[in-house]
Amino acid sequence: MRRLSPGSARPAPFPTREQLIDFVRSAESRVGKREIARAFRLDADQKLQLKKVLKDLEKDGAIGRATGRRYQDPGVLPSVCVIEIADIDVDGEMTARPFNWTEGAPPLIRVSPDRRSRSALAPGDRVLARMRETSPGSYEARPMRRLTAAADRTLGVVTVVGESLRIVPVDKRAHGEFLLAADATAGAQPGELVWAEVQPGRPLGLKQARVVERLGPTMGPKTISLITIHDHDIPHRFAPDALDEATSAGPASMSGRTDLRRVPLITIDGADARDFDDAVWAEPDPEPTNDGGWHLLVAIADVAHYVRPGSPLDRAALERGNSVYFPDRVVPMLPHELSNGWCSLVPREDRPCLAAHLWIDAQGSLLRHRFERAMMRSAARLTYEQVQAARDGQPDDVTGPLAGPVLEPLYGAFSALEHARRARGVLELDVQERQVLIGADGDVAGIRLRARLDSHKLIEEFMIAANVAAAEALEERKLPVIYRVHDQPSREKLESLRDFLKTLNLAFARGQVVRSRDFNRILEQVVGRPEARLVNDVVLRSQAQAAYDPTNIGHFGLALRRYCHFTSPIRRYADLLVHRALIALLHAGDDGLRGDGADFPRIAEHISGTERRAAAAERDAVDRFTAAFLAERVGASMPGRISGVTRFGLFITLDESGADGLVPISTLPDDYYVHDEASHRLIGRAHGLAFRLGDRVETRLIEANPLTGGILLELMGGIREPNRRGGRPPKVSRSPKTSRPVRRRR
Repeated sequence: MRRLSPGSARPAPFPTREQLIDFVRSAESRVGKREIARAFRLDADQKLQLKKVLKDLEKDGAIGRATGRRYQDPGVLPSVCVIEIADIDVDGEMTARPFNWTEGAPPLIRVSPDRRSRSALAPGDRVLARMRETSPGSYEARPMRRLTAAADRTLGVVTVVGESLRIVPVDKRAHGEFLLAADATAGAQPGELVWAEVQPGRPLGLKQARVVERLGPTMGPKTISLITIHDHDIPHRFAPDALDEATSAGPASMSGRTDLRRVPLITIDGADARDFDDAVWAEPDPEPTNDGGWHLLVAIADVAHYVRPGSPLDRAALERGNSVYFPDRVVPMLPHELSNGWCSLVPREDRPCLAAHLWIDAQGSLLRHRFERAMMRSAARLTYEQVQAARDGQPDDVTGPLAGPVLEPLYGAFSALEHARRARGVLELDVQERQVLIGADGDVAGIRLRARLDSHKLIEEFMIAANVAAAEALEERKLPVIYRVHDQPSREKLESLRDFLKTLNLAFARGQVVRSRDFNRILEQVVGRPEARLVNDVVLRSQAQAAYDPTNIGHFGLALRRYCHFTSPIRRYADLLVHRALIALLHAGDDGLRGDGADFPRIAEHISGTERRAAAAERDAVDRFTAAFLAERVGASMPGRISGVTRFGLFITLDESGADGLVPISTLPDDYYVHDEASHRLIGRAHGLAFRLGDRVETRLIEANPLTGGILLELMGGIREPNRRGGRPPKVSRSPKTSRPVRRRR
């Protein structure tokens, strides 16, 4: 960096933003305006300008504010700071975040395993800690002292019970209700949704609570998503500066872009989709050396053009990590003006995109690829059902003209990609998904299992191919990548699966390397058999959870060596980072990836967490909507199957709605039940009545609570184990590792 000598008589030219950022980040200690002005030899007028520029850089997140009026590299924590305990995992590993962090994804903080300092800590506690940076964006914290303990909070509804006010928690895992004194309501009325702090004391009877925030009235299904949003602490309001930035967005220019507007790209999405960020097209490869091969074009909305690194929109998107989809609404990662406007590939309008050209052979193997920034114009917005109907010989007015020139080549390319999928041995689980249908009045009109059509698979295979190409392109040029990784199952889960399969006389071979095709062999053996659903469920539970990581370990389920997410930057921050890296690779603009990806471990940890949060919230919302739909059918008989066996009861998946309900062990026929974990059974020792995962049962609906999503059932009949010893009940292993006796409570 150029500096003027101390003896220079005139001030230096005012530094650029990049020079200021470089100076702050490379300084050995925190620097203030005085040190910066002295280093660049600024005069009085320039110091006034410097103040404004530093304020803008801080607002954009390019530099961070340390103590007082001094600046530092954003994301760098002081040697001693206040942290808030965030989580304790199953292994006892404790993580934390800086208290009052506002700069997007917080740095990863692992709390020191010093048991003396950890013993009394819990999520929500605020702690003064000494920090040690272990890698860029990651810290080890050694607690010095606890400042405040976490307040026990609950989200619930104010309810009148007899002559007293109570708070009924909306979390179905909560135990009991809370008393609400007249002077602790903060003005909340019965029927209002509130946040409340649980008060200490009262070892006997119901605990008391105090309302700390009123969220408004609960009025049935229309508020179910709102309850779920608050229950999972999902950010749902954009900061004013992010909204201003989105509102001021406009059309992109053709400068530096390939013109794809004459290519009949189409979008294929669900009928209820609100944003369209991917479009597809295909043609037979004209190269004579690739007989039977295909040229695919996957065009993805150019979100990076509108969401610049460090901008208010970027900070908002990083905080959310992803969009969250509920049956009646979406909590988007980006404001409506972008997610449903300039970044949505609506028909017959020019939209900027990042296009992936893919060339595959007749067997679906990816031969080569090329990426470019382009301008496209969608030829049609189609639904999966429309495309499938056209494929089945029933086109409508929209798909009719597209059937031959557009849809036929798409299915040709899909056939090749599907061949490659089978050859790789992709894990083929038969997992059904519930779809909640919302009527015009906002109430639940019905629950059904979501159809799985070939048109769904077509888009899925096109997107997988583009994601693989993006990972390959970035890896070849050694650019940083946030991979989508999926580890192979753990040894413990594999052993548990083997033990279970033995009970069905199915063998799962032991070996040094387990592949996804090994699971497929098991699944193929049970196709058409009564236990098929059961085996699919248990195999699914044996799998590891997919996540984001800058270190590539491959994708076990898809049987791919490298994989990333490129195809949905409207709704996933990981895809936006991949777009920026590709833009940097192409030298296609100043809005590409900045830096060497040193903050990727921190970001990957954060967005993996927001993804898990979104998945949990979406499941809870579907449970609540389903409970609202079933609430008027209490007492009805409903067939289903056992989908979970625990020491406290049975979980039943109902056939008609796909809802999951609990049969408490206290309602089972009187016996002494043994929970056999290896075979997923509850077995009565006295009478031989047994309940196993996958068994068909007839149930009666006892309770359906829309606030919690909880559904209680009772069995209308049991399942008796085969009598193998002249009328004596079956002998059950009592190994403490695999079974537990459970007395049915009277």
